[in-house]
This record gives sequence, structure tokens and C-alpha cells, in this order.
Amino acid sequence: MVFIKRHSFCAFFVMMKKYILIAALLCGVTTTAFAQSSEEVKKESTAYEQPYKPEEDGDARITELLKQAKKEHKKLLVQVGGNWCVWCLRFNHLVTTDPELKRILNKKYVYYHLNFSPENKNEKAFTKYGNPGNQYGYPAFLIISAKGEVLFTQKSEDLEEGKGYDRKKVKKFLQGRL
Repeated sequence: MVFIKRHSFCAFFVMMKKYILIAALLCGVTTTAFAQSSEEVKKESTAYEQPYKPEEDGDARITELLKQAKKEHKKLLVQVGGNWCVWCLRFNHLVTTDPELKRILNKKYVYYHLNFSPENKNEKAFTKYGNPGNQYGYPAFLIISAKGEVLFTQKSEDLEEGKGYDRKKVKKFLQGRL
């Protein structure tokens, strides 16, 4: 009986060593793949304009931009995120380089990038207008009337397609028809 228990324990131990080895190999492969994609994302991020200003007082800037929006009869489109967020940079790149989207953006909105990062969480602005990024992830969008009322929030995920944005969905969003 003792021999059987010891033999069962040894078989169990050998089997567990195999599972641990397989798990370790899988973790190594996954980590390597993630590190490569992380490097690709860093490289992609540096290729884009860095529109967020971490040192900026977001609340004060929004107050200034609301005056501009009122004067120009536009709404304020606030893109919440940071230069650390490749999806934030992808969206900015799309709407500022695609001629049709840029035309719609400039016609209807004053466009602002509200920074959210460890160095500046812009708590005063987020207390006043909310931070949809906490709920949806980044980027997230606020459309604010010239009077300072939040009219609409939009999560980025609804506009995404593959590793970028669906141009048609973004167009509908900018036109207020999404």
C-alpha cells in the first residue's frame, strides 16, 4: 500500500512538472509576442503628432475654447486621452489628415485634446465635465455646447475597425448622426 501511494505521488509529481514546463513555455511565447507588439506600438506612436499637452490646465483651456466656440457658433469636441494612447493618436491623425473629415471637424467643432496621465489628471476639468474614459477607456469624447453643457459622450470602441477607425462611422459621429 505504501508503495502504491509513493508511486502515485511520483507519477503525479512527474505529470505536474510537465504541465508547469508547458505553462512556462506558453508564458514565454506570449510575453515575447506581447513585447514585440508593444515595441511596434511605441514605434507607431512616435510617428504621429503628439497633440496632448500634459502640462496644460485643461479646465482653463476649455473655458477659453468655449468662448471661441460661442463666437464661431460651434460646439467643443473634447478628445480625452494622452500621448501615451496609440488609439488617441490614431483618431487625431485620421480626422486631421482626411480632407473630408477635417472639413466637417473644422466646420462644426473647436477640437481639443484633454490630457489624462499620471503627471496631470486634470481633476478640475473632469469633475466639471466628467471623464468618460474611466467608463469606456481611451480615447473617449465629449461634445460640449458653447454654454458649457455636455451634450454627448462617445466611446472610441464604437468607431474602431481593425487597428484603426472606420472612416464612415467617424464621419457619422462628427456629423452627429451616430
